[in-house]
Amino acid sequence: MIRLRRTATAAAVVFTVATTAVLGVAGPASAHVSVNPKEATQGGYGRFAFRVPNESDSASTTKVEVVLPENAPVGSVSTMPVPGWTVAVEKRKVDPPVEVHGSQLTEAVSKLTWTATGDAAVKPGQFQEFPVSMGPLPQVDRMVFKSLQTYSDGNVVRWIEEPTPGAEEPENPAAVLTLTPASASASSAAPAGQVEADDDSDGTATGLGIAGLVAGLAGLLLGGLAFARTRRQAAPKA
Repeated sequence: MIRLRRTATAAAVVFTVATTAVLGVAGPASAHVSVNPKEATQGGYGRFAFRVPNESDSASTTKVEVVLPENAPVGSVSTMPVPGWTVAVEKRKVDPPVEVHGSQLTEAVSKLTWTATGDAAVKPGQFQEFPVSMGPLPQVDRMVFKSLQTYSDGNVVRWIEEPTPGAEEPENPAAVLTLTPASASASSAAPAGQVEADDDSDGTATGLGIAGLVAGLAGLLLGGLAFARTRRQAAPKA
């Protein structure tokens, strides 16, 4: 029994070491600038956050630059205040203009730059999220956000490699937001008033059906009692 316990313990130690080694190799590859959520609907609006992890053991992240794709201009882009960080918004001309909700879009946000002030830099072992609101989202399959991450020691990491679906993730991948077409059923849905009317009709029909069933059962019961009484009355006396 003791030998079996020692064998199980040794196996557990080996498994833990192997798992740690695998995760240790896979961890840094996945720790890159990303956008959350990773999926949204074309033509819609949404709140997104650019998540920036610190991969350095000794330096802090002091600046983050996110470039919006030129082939997918967004009509409205607004940022949420992040304590200890300032944000600069750069715009570019859209030529030819893009129609958004009946208006011609001639200018769009091209770049967002967050810079840390005071002691707000992202320290080793930490991450920071930078929220934005965007919409209407373009009619494309995905948006690729290339970004630059600057550290306090002067090192700059360029997250600019565009991932290829189905292929191995590049060493410095850019953040990707996948966009799906709006559901056709949503646009053809019945008005709220009509839905409520249908619900009321269904409820009425259900109530009438139950009432009919109860009445039928009552009729059968009364018929059975009457039949039994008639048999007793017709039975010959001994």
